[in-house]
Amino acid sequence: MSHDPQHPPLKFPFTTQKWLSVAILVIAGAMQTLTFSPFYLWWLGPLSVFLILLVTVHQAPDRLFRSGWLVGLGLFASGASWIYVSISEHGNTSVPLAIVLMVLFIAGLALFHGLAFWFWGKLAKDTAPRRLLLFPAIWVLGDWLRGWLLTGFPWLYLGTAHTDGPLAGLAPLTGVHGITFWITVTAVAAYGAWWLFKLDRKVTAGAVLVAALLPWLIAPAMNKADWTELSEEPVSFAAMQGNIPQQIKWDPDFLRDQIVAYLGMTEAHWQTDLILWPETAIPIPQDQAGKVIDHIREQLGENSTLITGIPWYGYSGQIEDYTFHNSIMAIGNGDGMYHKQKLVPFGEYVPLQGLLRGLIGFFDLPMSSFTPGPEQQAPLVANGMKITPYICYEVAYPDFVAFNARNTDLLLTISNDGWFGDSIGPLQHLQLARMRALETGRYMLRGTNNGVTAIINHKGEITERIPQFERAVLTGEVFTATGSTPYMQTGSWPVLTLAIILIVFIRERVIPKN
Repeated sequence: MSHDPQHPPLKFPFTTQKWLSVAILVIAGAMQTLTFSPFYLWWLGPLSVFLILLVTVHQAPDRLFRSGWLVGLGLFASGASWIYVSISEHGNTSVPLAIVLMVLFIAGLALFHGLAFWFWGKLAKDTAPRRLLLFPAIWVLGDWLRGWLLTGFPWLYLGTAHTDGPLAGLAPLTGVHGITFWITVTAVAAYGAWWLFKLDRKVTAGAVLVAALLPWLIAPAMNKADWTELSEEPVSFAAMQGNIPQQIKWDPDFLRDQIVAYLGMTEAHWQTDLILWPETAIPIPQDQAGKVIDHIREQLGENSTLITGIPWYGYSGQIEDYTFHNSIMAIGNGDGMYHKQKLVPFGEYVPLQGLLRGLIGFFDLPMSSFTPGPEQQAPLVANGMKITPYICYEVAYPDFVAFNARNTDLLLTISNDGWFGDSIGPLQHLQLARMRALETGRYMLRGTNNGVTAIINHKGEITERIPQFERAVLTGEVFTATGSTPYMQTGSWPVLTLAIILIVFIRERVIPKN
C-alpha cells in the first residue's frame, strides 16, 4: 500500500506480523462483547476500534475483507455463541452437529464485517486519511445492513453498551446507531491525533481530540433532559414469571399444568391495573382457549387488564390461507390482538422449509411454522392506555420499535428466553429492551418465562426485576408518557444519511496522502 514515505500511518510490530495481526483482530472483536451486559465495560468499545485501526489502516485493500471477517468472528463467537444452547439442548441435535451449525452461524454473521471492510478498502484505496474519515460511516452502514438483510440480526451494536455509559444522553436524539457512530469517531480521532502528534502538529492533534471528546462530556448532562412527559398518576403493575422448562413447553401432557400455574400466581393480583404473562404463556391457540380466556375475564377486577402471549390460528387475509401467528392479546378492561412481525429464523419459521424440514431435528422445532403479522397494527388498549407490544426478538430492532411507539403511552415486550439457558443471551436481550426505552422516553414492561422480568423506566433504568430461573411475581408502579423523542420522529435516517454524505464527499474529494 502506497503512502507518503515521510508521513506513513502508525505501525507497530504486531501490524507487520501476520499471526499477531490475526490475533489482535479477533481479540478486538471479542473485546466488544465485554462492553455489553453482563460485563458493562463500555470503555472497551473505542479501544477495540482503535486496535482494529492500528492493524488495518495500512493494509492493502485486498486484505481488508479477511481482516473485517476476523473482527466479526471474534465478536460473534464471543457474543452470540448462546445460539448453541437452543440448537443442542432444545433442537434435538447432536453435540457435533450443533457445534457445526453454531460455527456456520457465527462465520456467516462475520461476513457482514468482512464485506464492510472490503467496501471500505475499495472506496478509500491507499489513502490513509481518507480511510480514517470513511471508517465511522462504513461501520454504521455495515451495522444497519446486518440489522436489515435476510430478516436481520440487530444484536451487538456498539452503541447498546451505553445504556450504562456516558453517551446514553444521545440515544433519544440519534438512537443506537448515532452512539455507535460517535464511538468509532472517537477511535478514529485518537488514531489521527496520535499520528498528527508524531508529525509535530500538536495544536491540530489537540483540536481533533477535543472535538471528539465533546459529546462524551456533554451527553451525561443531556441524559437528565426529559423529552417526554410522564403521567402524575401511577399504574399498578404485576408480571408473572412461570419458569416453565422449555422441554415441556409444548408437551400436550403439560399444557394444562402451565395454565394452572399462571392462574395460581395471579390469584392475589386480579385487581391490579395491568397484569402481564410472558410469550405463549397460554400454550394453546386462541380458537381453542375460549374457556381459559373466559375464566380470566371473570376473575379480573373491573378496571384490570391482563395481557398474555398466545398462539393465534385462523384465516389470514394477508396470505389468503389459514395460518398460525405468534401473538399477544389483551383481556378484561381493554382489547386488542397483536401478531408478531419479526420472526426468528428456524425458531418461528424455517427458510426454504421445503428443502430443510425433516433433515435434522433443529429444522422441526415445535411451533416453527408461524407467519409474520401485517405491518400496520393497532396498539393494545388497557384501561384507556395505548400500549405498543413487541414479542421477543422484535425489541432488538431500533427503528421498528421507535416508529411503532409513536402516539402510545407504554411499551411492553414479552419473551421466552428459555431457549438460551444460562447464557449471556437473555441478559443481552434485557439490555436491548433498556436501550429501546431510552430511545423512546417511555417505560418498557418486560415479561419473560424464566428471566429477566423487569420494569424499565424512561431512562432505560431497571426499577424492579425478578432473578432468572425463579417462579415469582413482580409488582410495581409504572407511568405512562406523552410526547416523542427526536429519534422517534426521524429514526436512524439522519445518521445513515450523514454516513452516505461522508462517503460521497470524501470519495470525490482529492485528499493529499500526507
